Amino acid sequence: MIDITSFIEGFSSELDKCFGERVWFFGLQGSYGRGEATESSDIDLVVILDELTSSDIESYNNMLDAMPHRELICGFLSGKKEIFNWEPSDLFQFYYDTKPIKGTLDELLPLLDGNAVDRAIKTGACNIYHGCIHNMLYEKSEDILIGLYKSASFVVQASVFRRTGKYFKNKKDLLCVADNDERRIIEIYTDIKNTGEISFSEIAELLFNWATRMIEG
Repeated sequence: MIDITSFIEGFSSELDKCFGERVWFFGLQGSYGRGEATESSDIDLVVILDELTSSDIESYNNMLDAMPHRELICGFLSGKKEIFNWEPSDLFQFYYDTKPIKGTLDELLPLLDGNAVDRAIKTGACNIYHGCIHNMLYEKSEDILIGLYKSASFVVQASVFRRTGKYFKNKKDLLCVADNDERRIIEIYTDIKNTGEISFSEIAELLFNWATRMIEG
């Protein structure tokens, strides 16, 4: 597996060469940020510049092309002003699932009030509901279903946060505080991600029913 500490050191050095003091924030998301990475995990990076132009996107792309493990690098690139004008419900998971490497996202905290968390839960559930129906009728894709369960795990994190005031990044910790329905979602997602074995109709119906209950409150 990738030595993420060594990779981050190299990436930070190249980022500094490319943008210097223009880097307002740099962080790590996803499975490497949570300490749950596997051999096939993406390297999910967040870079926020003082401002972002189309030429900056090209420069960043050229920088990434010269990095090792380019095929695994993904993530988020933005300007600072855009982040502070972002939809707050989207920023909830973005803030809590990002491990800072350079700088801090704490200036975003005033935007993440209870209404933002509620919208994150409701919007996430609505998107999963729609995605389930579309997939069950038309695509019938196991990969899409896995993606929907991943999205559901984020909704569970937001739901638990709304109840407890705490954000649990690690799935094992989340299982300890989730209710029965939430725990089932996390357990299925963890199982299908690790084994690749899917009983499509059964777990698609289970996710659809869960999303329905989340929408109805």
